[in-house]
Amino acid sequence: MRTLPADVKKYHQSDLFNEKTVPDRLLKMHDTKANTWAVICVQQGKLEYTILESNQSYVLTPTKKGIVAPEQEHKIKPLGEVEFYIEFYSLVK
Repeated sequence: MRTLPADVKKYHQSDLFNEKTVPDRLLKMHDTKANTWAVICVQQGKLEYTILESNQSYVLTPTKKGIVAPEQEHKIKPLGEVEFYIEFYSLVK
């Protein structure tokens, strides 16, 4: 998993989702826009984060965030009860 670059600025944060309210589009392969990074932040529980390119999966927890690089295809899957939100960042020009 990549690391968030130092030269990015947060511009949006999603609502808080749980295993029942997570939008269907997040459960299927999707990607972020060009020049957009995302950070998946779990508040409680566990969430599986899969990156298509490397076919690697990570279990995200309150102490382990998921970093999504620009245009990186990925999906998530709740592992039981979970609460999480997503932060979006753009490169500072």
